[in-house]
Amino acid sequence: MSWKTIQSTLGNLGQNVQQGVAGLNITQQTGKLTKSFAEFSQTARERLGTLDQDDVTELPEEYKDLERRVDALRNTHSSLLRVAKVYESEPYDYPTQINESLTETATNISHTLTSWAAAATKGTNLPPIEVPDKAPTEHKTLSHALSRAATSGALELGSTGPSNAADSSNGSITSLMAKVLKSYAMVQARIGDERLAQDGAIQTGFLQPWQTSLNLGLQAAMKSRQNVRSARLALDAARLAQKNSPEGPKKEQARIEVDNAEEKLVAATEEAIELMKRVLDDPEPIRAIAQLIKAQQAYHLAASDALQGLIGEVEDAAVTAEAEFRKSRA
Repeated sequence: MSWKTIQSTLGNLGQNVQQGVAGLNITQQTGKLTKSFAEFSQTARERLGTLDQDDVTELPEEYKDLERRVDALRNTHSSLLRVAKVYESEPYDYPTQINESLTETATNISHTLTSWAAAATKGTNLPPIEVPDKAPTEHKTLSHALSRAATSGALELGSTGPSNAADSSNGSITSLMAKVLKSYAMVQARIGDERLAQDGAIQTGFLQPWQTSLNLGLQAAMKSRQNVRSARLALDAARLAQKNSPEGPKKEQARIEVDNAEEKLVAATEEAIELMKRVLDDPEPIRAIAQLIKAQQAYHLAASDALQGLIGEVEDAAVTAEAEFRKSRA
């Protein structure tokens, strides 16, 4: 056999294979289109009310009960996630209306605040705070904004004093005010840091599992339900076709298609029931909620402790200021 003959034979073989594959693809696409059209027609008939109730396959009560429970879980998942995702955004409680400018002045304020905190921990059992070489990050939270405002006020009040002896009482009260603001600034900075720690814990312990394992389980369950719906529509369409088929080979072919459609619906329903049970029985969502509560509790406890330690100092300062005021008016 010559080389030219071999090439010709291989070329014809390749062409036949391509034609066969193309024909197979066309057949597959035609089958898919026919199936989709049948399901669409069945859906339209149901919505228009042109079908008898007996022409619509009734799904098992267990399946319908699981559908309702999964829908409730999905709505819960969606609504809670929509709100809790705020913890992914640092400035969710930041007062945008204050138009705070985080410029060099604010940077210096934060550096001063860190220096105060470092000095306050010396000689105590608290872990030491190191003053960084460069200015710390300016966080956009309500507590950090309050801290910066209080620091600015403390610095400004501390740089002023009475112009003469007659104003010494006012100067004393101003000094008390500066001291109170200094302490308040440090406490608010600590509370702001605790809030950021809370947010990080919620992102890791709640949002990530809430958006991954539970979301994936719900998606799988919803997809399986769609498969059940498609299988049910295909079965009802096949039954209607069998009902309208004339006696003979077409009737027999329609019966075979009904049997196949019934098997597919049973298999799809069993799979959907299994997947819906799996997502409903998953303990991960409750564990995630526990982590959410734990993070919130730790934050609020830390904030309460910080404020509790400050209130005594501020109340004493208020009493002293009141006494100075009465003394100056005597």
